[in-house]
Amino acid sequence: MLAAERIFAEKGYAGASMGDIAKLAELPKSNVHYYFSTKEELYRAVLLELLDVWKQDALCFELYDDPRIVLATYIRAKMQHSRSRAHGSKVWAAEVMHGSPILKEALRENLYEWTKLKEAKIREWIENDLILPVEPSYLLYMIWASTQHYADFDYQIALLNDDHPLDDLQFEKAVQSVTGVILRGIGLSP
Repeated sequence: MLAAERIFAEKGYAGASMGDIAKLAELPKSNVHYYFSTKEELYRAVLLELLDVWKQDALCFELYDDPRIVLATYIRAKMQHSRSRAHGSKVWAAEVMHGSPILKEALRENLYEWTKLKEAKIREWIENDLILPVEPSYLLYMIWASTQHYADFDYQIALLNDDHPLDDLQFEKAVQSVTGVILRGIGLSP
């Protein structure tokens, strides 16, 4: 899957080929076709696998009640995946920016309900005076934009960092900064 993510990110859906993906994965093209008969099937599998990864990142919404713990955990997980799965984030962004031609129905069925459950948890925090009032969907959009920026615009970040990707210490500072800004914005200390 990681080879497919990279090729789809670098060449786009139209420019990617099963041959390119097989070559990068160091597999015979026939092996790729054994599991995925078409490029669209593989592309869909990449996107759905990314959706599952991001759903896993948000399990903290079900595991914890403290908004500070939930949001700090969620932001860290999203940032880690932006670092380790940057190509996947770019594939996801391209799909959504093009109106989700491949995943449209799957997004309606999966992402919509999933997001509504997260928004309900945020509303619960507001009603219990645990955080300042905020529109839950906008809070989620801010988190997604802030965390995925590190994947989708990694070239720009490296350019502005003297042509180097963030090292471990810089990345940790970025995680702490995003977390701090989000938490302070809803009335919590980091």
